[in-house]
Amino acid sequence: MNYGVIFWDNSPSAKKVFKLQKKIIRIIANIGMRDSLREILKNLQIMTLYSLYAYSIILFVVKNKHLFTVNNEIHEYNTRNNKNLHPALPNLTKFIKGPCMSGIKAYNHLPQYLKTLDQNSSYFRSSLKCSFYQHPFYTMEEYYEYEANLL
Repeated sequence: MNYGVIFWDNSPSAKKVFKLQKKIIRIIANIGMRDSLREILKNLQIMTLYSLYAYSIILFVVKNKHLFTVNNEIHEYNTRNNKNLHPALPNLTKFIKGPCMSGIKAYNHLPQYLKTLDQNSSYFRSSLKCSFYQHPFYTMEEYYEYEANLL
């Protein structure tokens, strides 16, 4: 499921794969169809497809941060979002829905303390992974609506 996951956000098959993932976890955990999976996912430390997508896309951005522009490179003002990545102004819908723009959006949604950890790669990865284990997301909209207190 992890292979090529950064391209799965807008895929019509993503919902089918997520339903299959939930079905498999229900079989493994021996729980009914009406029981909630969120606590089971936390206990088993399994990321949902959408959590895995957000995790992978954020790591993609951090690994390739030299390709992106930070807001404080554009202006000198000390604003609350000066450490966020500056989204480009694309003309093509394909670029808007692609991994670069989705990655910028997902990275900018991270809490500030996690953004400061991205200098230390291994500690950032483990902190980010723990946060996604503790908060399994069922959609990307749920991730973007979630307040910044991930840990």
